[in-house]
Amino acid sequence: MPLDDRDFSRIAQIVHSLAGIVLADAKRPLVHSRLIKRLRALNLSDFSTYADFISADGNEAERQALISAVTTNVTSFFREQHHFDALASTILPPLIAKAQAGARVRLWSAGCSSGEEPYSIAATILAACPDVHRYDVRILATDIDQTMIEKTRRAIYASDSVQGLSAEQSRRLFDHPAAGDELRIAEKARRLVSCNPLNLQDKWPIKGPFQVIFCRNVVIYFNQVTQERLWQRFADLLAPGGFLMIGHSERITGPALSEFETDGMTTYRRR
Repeated sequence: MPLDDRDFSRIAQIVHSLAGIVLADAKRPLVHSRLIKRLRALNLSDFSTYADFISADGNEAERQALISAVTTNVTSFFREQHHFDALASTILPPLIAKAQAGARVRLWSAGCSSGEEPYSIAATILAACPDVHRYDVRILATDIDQTMIEKTRRAIYASDSVQGLSAEQSRRLFDHPAAGDELRIAEKARRLVSCNPLNLQDKWPIKGPFQVIFCRNVVIYFNQVTQERLWQRFADLLAPGGFLMIGHSERITGPALSEFETDGMTTYRRR
């Protein structure tokens, strides 16, 4: 079943209107291979019919399935370790001190995927302050994909997730050593994280300020105008001196750049 120019263009336009994601023509084979499964599940005859279906009123669930299908949720615990090293060594100590003095501390994992990132942040915080639950420290985890939010809330991962982790990292993350096929995130780490679906293109029901925002390997899906608008929205929600962690292939551009200074590899600090 081919995905011709017209149908691909229609689907790409729908995806862009829903999520701001740009599907270049090079993505057509990936889109075809992932959406053909949706056509079979819905018993639809072709991509033109599928485009009609996802455009129709009342098919929000399938629009969510479309976004889930065309996004790539590749992640792992402590991915891009340098960010967690910076968090542990330089960023958290003053924040923990402020929390211990009664201040509110908030961190945001924007584009949290299946939860490895926010739980890695939680484990890093617990290593720095084992009694952190006595203080007002919380992590917000958001993602456009409701399926990923449910996985994050479930907080259960395959036992091979611990591969490459140190014994200390594994202990902070999980209630017990690897056994069987699944592990559950430790209760202390789960308590630090709240999960909610959020489309970064929509209005944000978030007041801030945040002291740390992780948004890694997300804006690469957007065009330059959308990227620059997003950088500015992050800047507006960051406390002065707050940190923004981005992906290895991303760079802040546009007007928001004047509000940041670099502070390590793909780490920016609001002036």
